[in-house]
Amino acid sequence: MTETLPLTGERTAPGIWHENYWFARHEAAYRWITANWLDSETGRVLDAGCGEGYGADLLSQAGAGQVFGLDYEGTTLRHVAKVYPQVNLVQGNLVQTGFAAESFNLLVSLQTIEHLWEQPRFVTECARIAAPGATVVLSTPNRLTFPSGNWYHTKELTAPEFVELVEVELEVVQTLGLWHGDKLLAWEKEHGSCVDAQLASDHADWPADLVQLVTETSHDDFVIRPGELDDSLDLIVVARPRTT
Repeated sequence: MTETLPLTGERTAPGIWHENYWFARHEAAYRWITANWLDSETGRVLDAGCGEGYGADLLSQAGAGQVFGLDYEGTTLRHVAKVYPQVNLVQGNLVQTGFAAESFNLLVSLQTIEHLWEQPRFVTECARIAAPGATVVLSTPNRLTFPSGNWYHTKELTAPEFVELVEVELEVVQTLGLWHGDKLLAWEKEHGSCVDAQLASDHADWPADLVQLVTETSHDDFVIRPGELDDSLDLIVVARPRTT
């Protein structure tokens, strides 16, 4: 993977052992969507900001009628075309996609909006291309808990800020958070924050217990639920087009 799609720190990808915690954390949200918002009747699905393509692939495997992956960067899309040929790829701008109005029955964009300079325009575009009755699922890191200093992020959001941004154009029907599950919490009770531990040194210098934790982490080690969102790791908003 890394030979054709360099690891920049901006996107998450499978198959990189020292990035596995972050990959599993992202994968958890995609799998939550496939379990709750997608079936063979879903119809056309868009993964807006598809990145490496594993998420669009999961949506396709879950039985969606037609899955599109939208991304701006050509090298990324060439990688997706090679590795996930069943995904329909479109190169374009997230704030001006080129899709017809009311094109998609499910629109997913995970860990993307924090990278955009024009976040309100992106939400407006999501509302435009979502079909009547469609589901729109957006996620972003929680600014209150995410490590500071990611220069790929233009603006990180708290839960109230995220909801306020989305509800200008869409009806917010559910706001949830992603947290560590029992295994990660147990490790942290003994060792402290596993995120801080990963960021404290180069992965070549990680202690054995951290290496084991990172390599063995899976999507099942995260919990997505409603609750007090200030201490959640990631924020998830489920919305739909307004009817009036």
